[in-house]
Amino acid sequence: MPEWVFVALGSNLGDREAYLAFARDRLARLPRTELVAQSTIEETEPLGPIAQGPYLNQMVLLKTELSARELLEACLEIERAAGRERRVRWGPRTLDLDIVRYGDLIVKESDLVLPHPELENRPFWQRELAELAEYVRIP
Repeated sequence: MPEWVFVALGSNLGDREAYLAFARDRLARLPRTELVAQSTIEETEPLGPIAQGPYLNQMVLLKTELSARELLEACLEIERAAGRERRVRWGPRTLDLDIVRYGDLIVKESDLVLPHPELENRPFWQRELAELAEYVRIP
């Protein structure tokens, strides 16, 4: 049965808008997945201790039959395809994809925590979720 999933997109290196478009396109092409809606793109200041340029952020709503683990692996592959290198925690990146919510699923694994543990600390995610709320009931 398909699940409603919110995925956050972020970029602060290179052609940020092109990286977000690349992510939307690749997410929409995932098997058994439909990109239902996308929030407005907004620019935000970076989080964390590393000095870096501002981010472009956006959230998309997917309807997918992929498991949370399958979706995580797909997101990591999309990041790699966009040239993402994981060198420094909280560092700059061409593309960052975070699964924010996967239906009502609660997961606490070393590499997958749902809902995303930073959800309450990111006002831009709150705004983006609110913008997409008309498409699905958010618990």
